[in-house]
Amino acid sequence: MIFNRIGIIYHPLNKAAFDLGQQISDYLQGSGADCWLGSAWESDQLIQRMDGTDLVITTGGDGTILRAAQAVLPRDIPIASVNLGKLGFMTEIPADEAMVQLQRIFGGEGWYDCRSVLEVSLTSGKGPEKQFLAVNDVVAARGGIARIISVECRVGDAHFATFKGDGALVATATGSTGYNFAAGGPVLHPDSSDMLLTPILPHLGRSYSLVVTGDKTIGMKVSTNHQATLCIDGHINVELKTGDVIQVRTSGRRLRFIRLRPENSFYAELDHKLKGNRLT
Repeated sequence: MIFNRIGIIYHPLNKAAFDLGQQISDYLQGSGADCWLGSAWESDQLIQRMDGTDLVITTGGDGTILRAAQAVLPRDIPIASVNLGKLGFMTEIPADEAMVQLQRIFGGEGWYDCRSVLEVSLTSGKGPEKQFLAVNDVVAARGGIARIISVECRVGDAHFATFKGDGALVATATGSTGYNFAAGGPVLHPDSSDMLLTPILPHLGRSYSLVVTGDKTIGMKVSTNHQATLCIDGHINVELKTGDVIQVRTSGRRLRFIRLRPENSFYAELDHKLKGNRLT
C-alpha cells in the first residue's frame, strides 16, 4: 500500500455507489489502511476530511468527480474513479472490476492524467468578488424564465462578440464533451490547455465556438431584465444581475487522475461515447 490515507467519495442517491464505497472501505480497513467514506454532496465535510489524504476514490459518475474536485484541488490530491454513472468521460474503472483494479493502484501501478482547471471570478455590484474553480465549464445563462439574455464576451482586452440567446459558456478540454458539445461546440483532447467559448442557442449572429489559448482571459458581462445564473460545473449556482462580470482564466492547478487504461485510448473510445454508448 503506497498511500497513507485514502478517501472514498460516493454518489448519495446511488445505493450501488454507497455499497461499493463501503466494500472498498471494509477492504482497506481490513488491510490496516487509514481511510474514510463520505457523500459527494457534503462539500464542507469533504474539505475537512482532506487533511493527510493522499488518494481519493470516487464511486459514481462524472458528476461525483466534479463535486469531489472542489475538495481535492486545493490539496493536489489525485482521484481514482469507479464508473457507476452513464457514459463516464472522466470515470474509468468498471464497477465489477473495482476491487481488482484498485488493488493495482494501491500497489503503485498507473499513470497520471492531468487536466486543465479554470479560475473564475465574479464581480458584482453587491458584495466582494467571488472566486471559484471549474473543471468542466463556466456557464452564464438565463434562469427559470424563458427570455433572452445578453452576454458581452471579451478575449483579453479585445471585444469578441455579444451573444443574445440562452447565454454563453466557457469550457475546458475536459468539459468539451459536456454542455459545450450539446451546444454545438467542438471536442478537444483532454491534454489541451485551450478553452472554448460557446454561445447557447443564440437568437441571431454567431453560432460557432471560439478556441481560446490557455494564456488568455475570457470576460463575460451579463445584461438581463429577468433571471440569470452563473453555473460552475453543473452544481454551483449563483444568481446574476445586469452588469455582473465573470472573468475566466486557466489556473496553475491541475486535476490529477490515476489511470490504468492506455494513454492513447481517448480517440479509440470517443466516437462510441458521443453516440451515447457506455463502454462498461
